Amino acid sequence: MEYKPAKTIAWEAQSEEHFTGQAWFGPWSRVSKESLNALNVLFAPGSRTDWHTHVEGQVLFCIGGAGLVQTDAAETVEMSPGDVVYSPPGERHWHGATPHKHFEQLSLTTGGDTEWFPEKVSDEDYHRR
Repeated sequence: MEYKPAKTIAWEAQSEEHFTGQAWFGPWSRVSKESLNALNVLFAPGSRTDWHTHVEGQVLFCIGGAGLVQTDAAETVEMSPGDVVYSPPGERHWHGATPHKHFEQLSLTTGGDTEWFPEKVSDEDYHRR
């Protein structure tokens, strides 16, 4: 067993390559990329990912704050602590914080790396509800 107190998680600032605004990763899993990838992600208010998909889908669990998840079909949900969103394999989507609150999520994926699109989420898409 390995015990890791919250205060010892090494948060890694993310670049603007795949994010708008400030976001940090707190890796949890220690397995191969093709296995379970458990990642704690913290978004500053107004920050978000770029458009992307996951080979085998993604489960998002809201740990704290308020988050947004939107699909390519413009379906948007607002997440609160305890909420869960599942994006099926290949579904193009983005997620991040609401304009005025931080968002902390647990992201669970399998099947390898995230497939990023070279496209930022527009302000129009971000504010669409």
